[in-house]
Amino acid sequence: MEINEKNVIKFSEKINEMKEEIGKAIIGQKDIIEQVIIAILCEGNVLLEGVPGLGKTQLVKTIGKVMDLEFSRIQFTPDLMPADVVGTNIISYDDNGNSKFAFQNGPIFSNIVLADEINRATPKTQSAMLEAMQEKTVTVGNKTYSLDKPFFVLATQNPIEMEGTYPLPEAQMDRFLFKLNVKFPKIDELAEIVNVTTIKPVENLNKISNGEQIIKMSEIAKHVPIAKPVMEYAMKLILSTHPEDENSPEITKKYVRFGSSPRGAQAIIKTARVKALLEGRYNVSFDDIDFVAYPVLRHRILLNFEAVSDDITSDYIISKLLRKE
Repeated sequence: MEINEKNVIKFSEKINEMKEEIGKAIIGQKDIIEQVIIAILCEGNVLLEGVPGLGKTQLVKTIGKVMDLEFSRIQFTPDLMPADVVGTNIISYDDNGNSKFAFQNGPIFSNIVLADEINRATPKTQSAMLEAMQEKTVTVGNKTYSLDKPFFVLATQNPIEMEGTYPLPEAQMDRFLFKLNVKFPKIDELAEIVNVTTIKPVENLNKISNGEQIIKMSEIAKHVPIAKPVMEYAMKLILSTHPEDENSPEITKKYVRFGSSPRGAQAIIKTARVKALLEGRYNVSFDDIDFVAYPVLRHRILLNFEAVSDDITSDYIISKLLRKE
């Protein structure tokens, strides 16, 4: 698909309309809103982390309404079973009383699946999401079912150090395109949140797009060109997260246990293309790579014990790697 001025302008305008409409129900969190939209247009899953009560669930619900996508919510709890997520075969009877097995869809069969507090469920139930998140299919028994497109998992979790949580395994973390840290609102934003939730009702939200438009926009983004120097910059950034690489900086060798997977390299390029279109540009810039580096890499850089002891975070490592480049 050809990238022309008309496509770029329409793309940018549509994104701005979405952001404005979502902003009617979500106070502040502008960067979070933009990054979630970028991830959705890349057909990627998002992990939202923050303490309870910051509006993570409300954000996902609002995005579903504005994008006019089928929405389902799964409240993850310690007693939740895999069949409660993907569905199960049940016995049904026809008019003649004959019995047969029929598959009953679980809540995973939707466009946007809100996996609320995903780290409160046991690893067995968490793993039920893996196939859907990566292959967009669900296998029950000996039959595989395809999920409708577009399909995204937007998961929320409490910080790992809070009680009653089960940390997500690295394999599942890697299936999230972005990990976004939802911060506590500033004083003026907090006052407005209180007003919206306790005094005046949230405005009715308009439907700005639909599933078909989301898929078309995703296809447009795939054709944004990227210059060789920018591609090399992104790939060097990924390699610099690996402590075993001879060219990796000292900070990586000192504090990083494992670096980013190839999925991180794919994610940084896909999301940078959408960011370029959002800014009204025809090609990916170095700034686009820097912008998406944090949400793409913060959950793909595994720190060692020394980093924890020195209070070093993944974001700090990324900032140093970008500065080095």
